[in-house]
Amino acid sequence: MKFLTSINLLVFVIFIIFLFGWCYGEEDIDVAPMEKTEKEALYSAIQGFVGNGWNGSDLYPDPCGWTPIQGVCCDLFDGLWYVTGLNIGPIHENSLGCTRKTEFRPQLFELKHLKTLSFFNCFISPHKHPVSIPTVNWENFAGSLESLEFRSNPGLIGQIPAIFGSLVKLQSLVFLENGLTGRLPSEIGNLVNLKRLVLSGNKFTGRIPNTFGALNQLLIFDLSRNSLSGPLPLTLGSLTSLLKLDLSNNLLEGKLLSEIGSLENLTLLDLRNNNFSGGLPQSFEQLHSLEEMALYNNPIGGDLMGLDWQKLQKLAILDLSNTGLAGEIPESMTELNGLRFLGLSNNKISSNLPPKLANLPCLSAMYLNGNNLTGELKFSAWFYGKMGRRFGVWNNPNLCYPIGLMPASKAPFGVKPCQPELKLLQQNSETQLGDSNLNQISKFVASLGSSINSIDGFWWVYPLELLMMFKLLYLFL
Repeated sequence: MKFLTSINLLVFVIFIIFLFGWCYGEEDIDVAPMEKTEKEALYSAIQGFVGNGWNGSDLYPDPCGWTPIQGVCCDLFDGLWYVTGLNIGPIHENSLGCTRKTEFRPQLFELKHLKTLSFFNCFISPHKHPVSIPTVNWENFAGSLESLEFRSNPGLIGQIPAIFGSLVKLQSLVFLENGLTGRLPSEIGNLVNLKRLVLSGNKFTGRIPNTFGALNQLLIFDLSRNSLSGPLPLTLGSLTSLLKLDLSNNLLEGKLLSEIGSLENLTLLDLRNNNFSGGLPQSFEQLHSLEEMALYNNPIGGDLMGLDWQKLQKLAILDLSNTGLAGEIPESMTELNGLRFLGLSNNKISSNLPPKLANLPCLSAMYLNGNNLTGELKFSAWFYGKMGRRFGVWNNPNLCYPIGLMPASKAPFGVKPCQPELKLLQQNSETQLGDSNLNQISKFVASLGSSINSIDGFWWVYPLELLMMFKLLYLFL
């Protein structure tokens, strides 16, 4: 039995050796070294970020050999290893961690086959050791670099260099949560191969350049969480490949562009927390692929009646809270069968709430609190139980729920009960009875040649008739 186990182990080892030789080739292992100048440039560039204490002595035979550096990728060109990817920062446990005093060394730009370059949590001290992006030598990467990313680097300050416009092969440009400032360079519009442009979570100011409209292959466009201002560029409608548009949490203003309606592939439209106004463009109903629309906290104004909402059948999240909307909720909204979240709170929406909203099969949260809704809620007890506190209609003073439909403990939060109709009828009957008695007395007095309504002159002109009237009344009673 032990003999068979040893045979199996030997066969497995031979198989692994064969597989290794098949993947890499004997010639590659023995003959393919790393070019000397490439190795020297890589080591110097890495030392600029991780410190001079690192020398790669534990690598055999080089960073592209049997013991590669985590974060360094290589490929063969003309029988020699070259670096194609460099990722600096604590992405993995054994990744290259940055030192406090980091620097971009010129040797970085000698890696002539570099395709991807990223920095994660590497420049962390904006006050003690701030670092700016070099403004020269980036053109050396013009023929190779496809992805450039800076993520979570609060110590990375200054502006995006205009020379980045020369990186014409870039498909992904990401500056996420850094300390960058200033205006967005219009030269980014030269990067016509971009699929992803993310400049979120920085301190950029000024307007969105018109040149960005030339990025017609763009799939993800995210400029959120900055201090960008001014109106949207009209060229935005040219980004017809766009899947995600996120301009939220800025200082943008002006009208919502009707050109946005031409972005027929758009699945996310996030413009919340800006200063847009002028109402909702009717062209938004053409966004047939849209799954999420977040426009809340904008003084948009207008109403909801201008759109045929049922055309947006893929819409799952609609948040128009605090946008100054008035008028009614259109019946076409009750046809959004994929809708999961509806937010219309803190507006000026009036009239009754359409009962058909309860029939939306996917709806799990609906907030209409802080409006002018009126009348009686006409939803079932099952609907209130299903939604719970996720059905928000408080702060609608003229809205009520019917008594007897459910226990008060399960009634919609913040909504008063409707007054019983029977009590109102009793009050009306008592009023009518009092009025009838008064009419009978008035007719009796009138039959005596006087009127209870003829107060002016009644006491002075007809004193004898008044005395006779009281005597007759006394005898009658």
